[in-house]
Formats: sequence, structure tokens, C-alpha cells
Amino acid sequence: MTEDDVNTPDDQAAGAGEELREHEVRTALLDLLAEVGTVTATEAASRLGYSSGLCSFHLRQLARHGYIEEAPHRGGRARPWRLRQHTPAADGPMAEEQFGDLARGLEDESWQRWLTQRDEAPSEWRHDEAFSAVAYLTPEEMSRVANVIRRALAPYQDREQRPLARPDGARPVALITRLFPLLPHTADGTDQQ
Repeated sequence: MTEDDVNTPDDQAAGAGEELREHEVRTALLDLLAEVGTVTATEAASRLGYSSGLCSFHLRQLARHGYIEEAPHRGGRARPWRLRQHTPAADGPMAEEQFGDLARGLEDESWQRWLTQRDEAPSEWRHDEAFSAVAYLTPEEMSRVANVIRRALAPYQDREQRPLARPDGARPVALITRLFPLLPHTADGTDQQ
């Protein structure tokens, strides 16, 4: 695979719009909580530009996954949320690993929903471009492949913050790439090639 192969636009490329939106909403909520400390669904909606119902739903999902909790408050209907206070190692590699686990869980959840609900999408969006491959690479080659993919996606990434840059018919598409070495499958730890 060359950089030119990856950078060639494919008119057929599409995907499941709602999955990416859910991931974006939850990531935006976590970022907002990290910035302001506590937030209600209504406050989050006002800051992020989503509906309060959508924010409420995703705040509850984040709580269900154990990443946020209700903040102490004096009653009333408003439910303020905060990042979990008793998460081990609130900063550093453990926190990054936990956030990575959450992101992968949300990606997998979105993918499963796409598989069960794709028939409800508009006809031009009822396909996906999912694939997987195994390649024998050195660590340096694996990094180069990842960088080629990042550069290929770079021209499209500002569209999230700049809605006017989106062409007609553009929808959010989940773009998930995981490059990792496969571990040996033998009991003695040797590679089977």
C-alpha cells in the first residue's frame, strides 16, 4: 500500500452516521466535564449545541459504563454529573487506558447498532466499508502505515468544527483503525508462522 493508494478519494466510501455522532457526543460530554467539573444535561446541551434529551441519554450511558457519576446536589429536578471521583489513577496511563476502553466499547456498540438498523438508513447509506487485514510489518512500518492513514483523513477532519465545509449529502462516518501486533497462539509462547 502506498500513500497514493490511501489518498485516492473513493466515491463509494460511506458508513453509519449515528455511530460516529454518539461517539462524538459522549467524547464532547467527557471533555466538557473535564473542563467545568459538573454539568446538567440542560447545561451540556446549551454548551455543546445538542438537545438536552440527547445529552441526558448519553450522560446516563457514561454513568452506566462507570466513567461519570451524579454530583451531590440539593434536590430539584436538575441532575448534575461529574467525572467519577474514585477512579484509580485519575491521570496517567491507567486513565488513558480506561478512556481507550470506553472509546472501543462505544465503537463496538455503535457498530452493532449499525448492523441491526442499517435497513432503516436512507438507501444510499445502506452499505459500509468494513474490512480487516493482516500484514507482516516491523514496528517502524506499522507506524508509517498509521501515519499514512492519518494523513489521508486529515483533509476531512475539520468538517466536524466547520459545518459549512461539509459538502451536500455528507454525514458523519465512523473511521476506526486499530493497528496492533498479533500475539502468539501456542502454549509455549513461540510464534506459529
